Amino acid sequence: MGDSTCNGTHSKKALLSDPQLFEAQFEELVTELTEKDIADPVLADAFNRLREVLVYNAPGGKRNRGLSVIGSLRELVPPTHLTQDTVQRALLVGWCIELLQAFFLVADDIMDASVTRRGQPCWYKKDGVGLDAINDAFLLEGAIYRLLRRHCRDQPYYLHLLELFTETSFQTELGQALDLMTAPPGQIDLNRFTMERYKAIVKYKTAFYSFYLPVAAAMYMAGIKSEEEHNNAKHILLEMGEFFQIQDDYLDCYGDPAVTGKIGTDIQDNKCSWLVVTALAVMTPEQRAELEACYGRHDDDSVKMVKTLYNSLQIPALYHKHEDESYQRLQKLIACHAQNLPHSVFLNFAKKIYKRNK
Repeated sequence: MGDSTCNGTHSKKALLSDPQLFEAQFEELVTELTEKDIADPVLADAFNRLREVLVYNAPGGKRNRGLSVIGSLRELVPPTHLTQDTVQRALLVGWCIELLQAFFLVADDIMDASVTRRGQPCWYKKDGVGLDAINDAFLLEGAIYRLLRRHCRDQPYYLHLLELFTETSFQTELGQALDLMTAPPGQIDLNRFTMERYKAIVKYKTAFYSFYLPVAAAMYMAGIKSEEEHNNAKHILLEMGEFFQIQDDYLDCYGDPAVTGKIGTDIQDNKCSWLVVTALAVMTPEQRAELEACYGRHDDDSVKMVKTLYNSLQIPALYHKHEDESYQRLQKLIACHAQNLPHSVFLNFAKKIYKRNK
């Protein structure tokens, strides 16, 4: 079984694409976590809860992070070396990243008092859930390490993966701490909103887990453990991650909720976003006073005033200019830092994010 190569699947699945293989593995993963682990029958209710949490929170996203593990591995390893077991493990590690994302988002939505996520009510907003969602987030995180132990424990890269997941989690939590203290609820202080602080939040809160983690996981699975190669990949991927978050900030204000699946609340939530930081750098003292009077307020008139101010400062045009410049910078970074790694690893990621609308 471990020797079959094709696309690393049973013959009946040989024609399935990676996204289809990825989807197909989710139900197996849920069954494994919620049925095969029940050694003590008194835990049956808790495992039923875990199933509910997994099914509601793990699927539904764009899957870019999870699919990037197998996508990157296919660029790093010759097809003849991709056994069925290797592909299944890469899909599994991809789902572990999706579970990490779900863990962060369940908690983040509580902290931000968000209303919707991926086109449905946030988990904590569901009837009967409330702040029990905090423990549900812990369950999602715990599931990651059960899966890694069961499927990767006998692999030479197991310790690297464990350290990668724990370090990335800590970096993300530090980024979230910076984000929370930069814009505490009810305390509007635009002096905290600097580009330096913004970039630090983005790097630690988003870029490490969304961009470096999936590619680094694939690199370790492909036997690439050189610190130099990982640092080279990190240079490129953190740049990409920064742009991704800037895009997210732009879509929060200018995206169509019917397409993005969420209602933007960065203005109301007093968020240190790229839009407000960029606006602060180019506005007059009079405009700043207007922004201070409206930013972080929840009434529709205040939100409208901030958006009008952004438009008068040509923020959409500045964003599109930044997008083009960022893409050019990325091409240079790939040429400079990816001399020993396939450029396609990074270009495939770039294609998914540049010019996206959700």
